[in-house]
Amino acid sequence: MIKIGNFELKPGNPVFIIAELSANHNGSIETAKETIRATKRAGADAIKLQTYTADTITLDSDKDDFLINSGTIWDGERLHQLYQRAYTPWEWHEELFHIAKEEGLICFSSPFDRTAVDFLEQFDPPAYKIASFEITDVGLIEYVASKGKPVVISTGIAEKEDIELALKTIRSTGNNDIILLKCTSSYPAPIEDANMVMIDQMAKDFDVYTGLSDHTMGALVPIVATCQGACLVEKHFILDRSIGGPDASFSMNEEEFKEMVDLVRLAEQALGIRSYTLTEKQRSSRDHSRSLYISQDLPAGTVITEEHIRSVRPGFSLHPKHLTDILGKTARRNFTKGDRIKLDEFE
Repeated sequence: MIKIGNFELKPGNPVFIIAELSANHNGSIETAKETIRATKRAGADAIKLQTYTADTITLDSDKDDFLINSGTIWDGERLHQLYQRAYTPWEWHEELFHIAKEEGLICFSSPFDRTAVDFLEQFDPPAYKIASFEITDVGLIEYVASKGKPVVISTGIAEKEDIELALKTIRSTGNNDIILLKCTSSYPAPIEDANMVMIDQMAKDFDVYTGLSDHTMGALVPIVATCQGACLVEKHFILDRSIGGPDASFSMNEEEFKEMVDLVRLAEQALGIRSYTLTEKQRSSRDHSRSLYISQDLPAGTVITEEHIRSVRPGFSLHPKHLTDILGKTARRNFTKGDRIKLDEFE
């Protein structure tokens, strides 16, 4: 079991549902605060921030390497320009953590360098998130893990060797509270690339809890992830896509997020428990199963053949498995059509 705040993550427990604020405040702290309140109304368990500045995540360079040109929705922008537009000002964090606490939401963040970790420690976040593109930054991962808090880590760009190295780095600090997230680093991500079978596979391969950081459209992939054993689901949240912003196009609004939460909770109910024990309703339905009944009037002394007894609905009489025990035996009493029977009524 891994505990994040007051939420216990383990198989069989409810899925931990995180709303990702990312850049969806669009530069307004009031929008950020209202977004946090809206995530609570939509049923989120937690709100997650991102803690960086343009200068802590990239270089202010005009060189071609720093121009986005890889088939994304941000193509044509320079990295520094994008992150300057998208970052959450650090001076907002105290108030955003406070609003989350008021709303009863767990609040934590993705730091993108050591200074962000040091800054966040003052708020005593219950966990840290390593973003997909930082999975190769073993220095950052080791520093985050050394704080002794659960580490949630996305795998959107990771090959198996990257995951193995990241996990080895975390565990080397003595920290074993790890949640590995299946993620497709496309924005939005095509549903055919979701590859949800990896939720269960990663849990087996790496002996960790697993979950989903999702960039597909709609609620289907989180539902499938739930059915594959995800203990955590993260989705980008926005008040209204019409406000725009770097992540608006693949973020859920309040109504959509609430529908996703409701469907995930229904999926959890549908999964149930590993047990052959019948529910009360199932047990009562056994009344309509098959059992052995006398199919015609019979005098005592009749030698029973298949013409005299049938396996029919309902199930109040003798179990059909006893048919061969009765055939060829003699009726000890008179029977009428539709009588229930017992084994000791034949000899």
